[in-house]
Amino acid sequence: MEKFANTIQLGSLTLAPGAALAPMAGVTDTTMRILCAHHGASCTVSEMVSAKALTFGDKKSPRLMAGGGGDAPYGIQLFGAEPQSMGEAAAMTAGGKYHVPFDFLDINMGCPAPKITGSGAGSALLKDPKLAGQVARAVVQNAGSYPVSAKMRIGWDMDTLTGVEVAKRCEDAGIVLLTVHGRTRQEMYNPGIHEEEIAKIKAAVRIPVLANGDVTSAESALALLRATGCDGVAVGRGAMGNPWLFGQIRAALSGQPIPQPPTLNQRFATLRKHIYDMCEDKGERVAMQQARTHAAWYMHGLRGAASLRRECCSMVHFTDLDRVIEHAWALQE
Repeated sequence: MEKFANTIQLGSLTLAPGAALAPMAGVTDTTMRILCAHHGASCTVSEMVSAKALTFGDKKSPRLMAGGGGDAPYGIQLFGAEPQSMGEAAAMTAGGKYHVPFDFLDINMGCPAPKITGSGAGSALLKDPKLAGQVARAVVQNAGSYPVSAKMRIGWDMDTLTGVEVAKRCEDAGIVLLTVHGRTRQEMYNPGIHEEEIAKIKAAVRIPVLANGDVTSAESALALLRATGCDGVAVGRGAMGNPWLFGQIRAALSGQPIPQPPTLNQRFATLRKHIYDMCEDKGERVAMQQARTHAAWYMHGLRGAASLRRECCSMVHFTDLDRVIEHAWALQE
C-alpha cells in the first residue's frame, strides 16, 4: 500500500506524519486547536493576529494567541504589510511579552478578506514579492530561536501568479516551511484549486511545502500529494465539524486502513464537548454566538440538515444545543 508517512522538519521542530490544521479567522480558536490536535493534527496555528495592533498595545489581540495547541506543535500567525511592525510584533512575541507558550511563528500571506488586503496585508503581499520577502526577513530576524513559516496563495489573480517568486524570497529570508493554498486571491474559495501551480512552487524551493485546498477526505489528501509532490497537506474548511479527518489522513499516509466515520453518538458527544469547552473558555454569551456556526458544521450530511442548521443559528444558551441535538437524533430515526 502507498505510504506518505514522512516527518517534516519545521526548523528545529519535527512534525509527525499527518495533516496540519490551517489557520482560519474565527475558527481556529483554543478549543478548535486542542480538539484537532487530539484527533491527530500534526500542528495547529492560531487565528491571525494583527502585528500593528500588538505594537499599538491592543489588549484584545494577545487573547487570540493564548491557549496553546493541545498535544501538537502550535504556531502564532501574524499579519501585516510593514516590515518594521511585523518585526516588532515578532520580537515582542518571541521575547515573552505576552507569556504565551508557542512553538513557531507563521506569516499570513494568503488571507483574501478585503479588510486585510485593503491595508496591503494577507494575500495582497503577493502583488509585491519584494515587500513579501522583506516582511518575511523582518519576522525571521526578530523571532529569536523560534522557526518561522508562511501561508500563501499561488498569486493575486491568474495574471499575477507570483507564488514561485514569493516562495523563493521567503526561503531566502529564512522561512523554513510554506503552506500553499492552490487558488488566487481573486478566486477566494472557488472554483477548484490549481494543483499544477502548487507543484511549481514545491519544485522551486528546498524547504518543506504543505499543499492546501479542498482536502475533505483521506483520499483527497493522498491525491493532492500525488499531484503536487508536496511534503504534506494542511486542512482548513474540511476540518469544520469533522475533526476525525485528521486521524483518517494520518492513517492513509501510513498506509493503514482508514478509520470509519464517527457514529451519531460520537458526533453529537464531540459537538457537545466542543461547545461546552468554548463556553468555559470565553463565557456563554460570547461562545454561543460563535457556536452557532460551529454547531451547524456538525449537521452536514444528516437528515434534516438544513432545518437543523437554522436551529443552530438561533442558539443563545448552552441548553439550546441540547434541544438541537435531541431534534437531530429524532430526525435520524
